[in-house]
Amino acid sequence: MITKQDVETAQKTWAEAVMATGAATTWEESHARATALVQDLYHLEEDSLLFAPTLASQQQFRATLEDAVSYFVGRGIPEDGGFALKGWKSIRFENAGIVCREGVGISMGNYFFDNGDGSELKVEYTFVHVRDSDGNMKIQLHHSALPYSG
Repeated sequence: MITKQDVETAQKTWAEAVMATGAATTWEESHARATALVQDLYHLEEDSLLFAPTLASQQQFRATLEDAVSYFVGRGIPEDGGFALKGWKSIRFENAGIVCREGVGISMGNYFFDNGDGSELKVEYTFVHVRDSDGNMKIQLHHSALPYSG
């Protein structure tokens, strides 16, 4: 069973991994950290990753390790500038809700990325967590988007 605490811990782990990826001193180190982030935190078994990242419009959906890593550090898919490389100083989740059922943890809300200059980027998200075949918490579905500004 996945609990609310499991989901909140996974969110904190994800935020720390994204910030650590951006804090690397070289792109190669960032790439290695992004690869570990995706391998450790996303469900890649059985080609089942559903990843629709925030700043993607031409290739909106990422189902492979390489495509997810490109989103975080660039140099893969042409539109990717490296979301984790923006130098986020903190990332905080504000959950609108967390639902846990039958081995699935679903969370939805906003997360805020602190630029370090007093401004934040507000992003809407939905994550679905499952356990992999080894029992580790993994993100199976990650959808995020900038709020509607119309």
